[in-house]
Amino acid sequence: MKFYFNRAVGCTLLLLTLLFTISGISKPEKKTKFKILAFYTGKNDQAHISFVREANNFFQTISADNNFTYNSTSDWSKLNTEYLSGYQVVLFLDTRPETQEQRTAFQKYMENGGAWMGFHFAAFALTPSAFNQNWDWYHEKFLGSGQYASNTWRPTSAILRVEDKNFGATKNLPEIFKSSPNEWYRWEHDLRKNPDIKILVSIDSTSFPLGTGPKQHEIWHSGYFPVVWTNKNYKMLYLNMGHNDIDYENKTNKTLSYTFDNDVQNKLVVDGILWLGSRKK
Repeated sequence: MKFYFNRAVGCTLLLLTLLFTISGISKPEKKTKFKILAFYTGKNDQAHISFVREANNFFQTISADNNFTYNSTSDWSKLNTEYLSGYQVVLFLDTRPETQEQRTAFQKYMENGGAWMGFHFAAFALTPSAFNQNWDWYHEKFLGSGQYASNTWRPTSAILRVEDKNFGATKNLPEIFKSSPNEWYRWEHDLRKNPDIKILVSIDSTSFPLGTGPKQHEIWHSGYFPVVWTNKNYKMLYLNMGHNDIDYENKTNKTLSYTFDNDVQNKLVVDGILWLGSRKK
């Protein structure tokens, strides 16, 4: 009797072990929804270098939980049709492509249903400067902003107002929220007059005065300033955030503020990425 009992128990344990083993093997792996490729330069301005490092770490950290893969490169020659074909979303973290071949490839990518998110300096252009406005499709048509006009200083937080609560990137945001410190840009064109542009987030009037100077023109006292927008003809989002505060005065170049040290603002970035990655052509 004891022999048959032990034999039955043994068979049961063996069967359970096999079931658990088979279950573990056959468990479907989580399929990646989309792939992101981020481009950056990471030179010259320490505030932008700090942001690039922070952004690469942030997107890599959140990629698994949000079911996408993240790669980044400072090799802008990879901005070509063949290489871009393997990615559903492209990011410009701090600059823009400079060669005609790269610019043509990016325009083709966007016109054929590619998705893009750009931060802060990725929209900068000023003639004359090291970044002349010599790319009309990008600055005039795609972004709609034209050239850079001015900025606040020092990098400071702003109270931001959500203009459209029904949009994929902003649907989970409160109507008003406080940003991370940033150097805010003003643009050549009034985006409100462009029918292709949908402004998603702007600086709320309660932010003024915005900036601390020391130059008086670096402190804004009034005006309308969009900071996040999309072009209705493309899968794209531009965010003016992306300039960390740096200890230039004491020449330590220490980072004094971090763009992604803000849960509400991070929700905007993550939901924006997911909207871009899941949106149909």
